[in-house]
Amino acid sequence: MAACQFRRVIAAQISRILGQPEETLINSISAIPVSRKQPSADFQLFISSVIESRHDFQRLDTQAETQKLAEKLKCDAVVSEITVGLGAIHFKIHRELLAKAVVQQVSEDGLAYGFRSELFSGLPKGKTVVDFSSPNIAKRFHVGHLRSTIIGNFIANLKEALGYQVTRLNYLGDWGMQFGLLGAGFQNFGHEEKLKANPLQHLFEIYVQVNKASEEDESIRNAAHEFLRKLEGGDSQALAVWQRFRDFSINEYIRIYKRLGVHFDEFSGESFYQQKSQDVLQLLRNKGLLHTSVKGTGVIDLSGKGDLSSHATVVRSDGTSLYITRDLAAAIDRKSTYDFDTMIYVTDKSQQIHFQHLFEVLRLMGYDWADGCRHVPFGLVKGMKTRKGDVVFLEDVLDEARSRMLQNMISAKTTKELEDPEATAEKVGLAALIVQDFKGQLLSDYQFDWDRALQNRGDTGVFLQYTHARLHSIDRMSGYRELNDFNPSCLQEPQAISILQHLLRYDEVINKSSEDLQPKHIVNYLLTLSHLAALAHKTLPVKGSTPEVAEARLHLFRTVYSVLGNGMRILGIAPVSKM
Repeated sequence: MAACQFRRVIAAQISRILGQPEETLINSISAIPVSRKQPSADFQLFISSVIESRHDFQRLDTQAETQKLAEKLKCDAVVSEITVGLGAIHFKIHRELLAKAVVQQVSEDGLAYGFRSELFSGLPKGKTVVDFSSPNIAKRFHVGHLRSTIIGNFIANLKEALGYQVTRLNYLGDWGMQFGLLGAGFQNFGHEEKLKANPLQHLFEIYVQVNKASEEDESIRNAAHEFLRKLEGGDSQALAVWQRFRDFSINEYIRIYKRLGVHFDEFSGESFYQQKSQDVLQLLRNKGLLHTSVKGTGVIDLSGKGDLSSHATVVRSDGTSLYITRDLAAAIDRKSTYDFDTMIYVTDKSQQIHFQHLFEVLRLMGYDWADGCRHVPFGLVKGMKTRKGDVVFLEDVLDEARSRMLQNMISAKTTKELEDPEATAEKVGLAALIVQDFKGQLLSDYQFDWDRALQNRGDTGVFLQYTHARLHSIDRMSGYRELNDFNPSCLQEPQAISILQHLLRYDEVINKSSEDLQPKHIVNYLLTLSHLAALAHKTLPVKGSTPEVAEARLHLFRTVYSVLGNGMRILGIAPVSKM
């Protein structure tokens, strides 16, 4: 018996008194956040959640109703104490039962702890497509794509853990005017030797040159448009150049994704939907949705008034397709291919209007499944620099994180002998980047700070890794390989109770993240768990304790690093056992 069973026992008693179904009451009973100031009860029920359906709700004295209900409730073999708070009833679980149930549940459930909760019993576990990362072909992996990559990976991990069938999709920017520019640029500025030696660096240099040149030279702009027209027309030479650039890029990206611990089920791209976008345009014409603007572009009226005051442009005046045209074709094709229930796009907040228009056009086309499409926007990272100065490329950031972390580990007195210090530094450095990114609301811009991110104390990814490694070390150094059953009366100190109470909240925290797709709930939960574990480590020693006490405390610490490691993996962090 753990959190969900405790809620069910409490809900059953309330159900008998109020005549309301147990299932609806369970979601109203929540674990109480741990207070460092004073001991608290374990669960609470806010009276407003069970009486708000009454017709006289506005006139009720909620505190009096709270007191009235509390007086009818009885303590039993599970609940040891019932008290009244402000508009809420508090329930305290028998302490030995609490210790036994939580530790046992974590041990039995393993990776599934928190995900088997009754909070998720009514969740429709359908098919989900997560579209994330999406770098632009023929450019080195830009640091701006880091957020989309790690956020999308988190969402896919979370959905999979909840039992969804997830397809991880990387929709590459491999078409459009950027390729027109690059094709024209390679003819003017390209060098075959440089391309073979360092393909993406050379292509990036060409792209910078051709962009600058096109601003001053109309003939280069015309050449770019001509190359794009050849591509869209299926010209074999133009397609061969494009395919070569694409292959170079994907090979490079796969190598960097491996460093990030990220994988994809499919690499798709805008190019795949070039021809299909023409079918979409024809479908829009057939439905009477495609209009011609005064500029000669093809537009869809979104105003609802027929006056084009709000519209989406889906085709250029020269007939070439646009990003949204290809996105429409991609969405329709994905529905046919994957039969998804939900599709989640992870891009920066500058594309919010694009996705609003995309979903609106799909609805106008009669696709009700567009209601299952969702955009998860995020803000910008500011101030990300290496020792060499401002950084553009992701690999430079990963190298810097590893280098700085390795230096910190070498200078720390507590660092253990490691088989592969660089591999550990890479994992810890990546944890630092992810936690700094995930602590706040995704939509917010944030200022990156290396010193703050790499601290091994405070609310950082390094602290999470350090706590996990230290708990692992306690277990390793204890000499206990197999633990017997333990005596829960040996886990009654305030520090142990605080950890157990915090573990009761894990399913609720997962539930919050599953609803709003924000990783901050899990990050902050794990940081609090690590702080509680650090305090327990100081006050609940294993070494020097009696065997009975030592075994009970080891059970507790194993429980903590199990949940800590599981939560880190959901975030996309590979836990280390030594550092």
